[in-house]
Amino acid sequence: MAWGGLFLSLSRPTPEQQKSCLAAAGGFNYDADLHGATHPKSPAALTTSEDTDRALADRGFSVNRSRVLVGSGADAFRHAKSALLSWKHLALGWAEAEPGTPVKAGARFCICYREVVPWVMFPLQIAYVTDDKYDGGKRGKGGGVFAFGSGTLQGHLLVTSASCFRRDRVCVGWGIKLEQTDDGLGDMVAWMQAGEERFSVEVDAEERVWYEVVSFSKPAHPLSALCYPYVRLRQRHFARESGKAVLRHVAAAACSPTATPTTQ
Repeated sequence: MAWGGLFLSLSRPTPEQQKSCLAAAGGFNYDADLHGATHPKSPAALTTSEDTDRALADRGFSVNRSRVLVGSGADAFRHAKSALLSWKHLALGWAEAEPGTPVKAGARFCICYREVVPWVMFPLQIAYVTDDKYDGGKRGKGGGVFAFGSGTLQGHLLVTSASCFRRDRVCVGWGIKLEQTDDGLGDMVAWMQAGEERFSVEVDAEERVWYEVVSFSKPAHPLSALCYPYVRLRQRHFARESGKAVLRHVAAAACSPTATPTTQ
């Protein structure tokens, strides 16, 4: 995942905690000219362009792609699209997002993710949504795509075990300010990762339906660079598991005659 600022919680984050996380986050923390760069119809779209990858690498970004075949035809496309609209692609048990979050440009949400003991909240904002509707043979072969991309936000890391910090003490070092908040928690201002991530469902010329996760990211602070190799491994693992979640959703919907795809 393309992770920006993050917030920690010892238990599964509540909707109220997620709202607080989003309220504390700032705007996008990556280059303005790259906002929407993962758009599937953008001139700079991250599809299979080696030139784009090289250009992003020159600016310090790493690109991650994961693509899985989820079915074929209009029904598979509708079911896969409904998975994204209902956030089932992030319902992984150890990762999730609020299913009621509207999929529209400007909407903010948290990806909540369990890492060993603490839960981590990553504040993100949807940068764009594209919906090129697909109705099978009526439009000819291929061409249908539904996608949305979200960017990382300026945020800070809430440390849950900060009882050792005195209320009147502020530590400054490595570009990080650490102080105690009114609720007794340590407040570490740190921008961890910067970048953008796209979730998309697309129909190719052979009527095959593909689910794809595309992201570019880089460390947004010198300290975050220390754990970035591990973050990259987790990004790839997340993308693979997200693909499995969409496959399960499409298979379950296809077997349920009463299933009605989510529309928006």
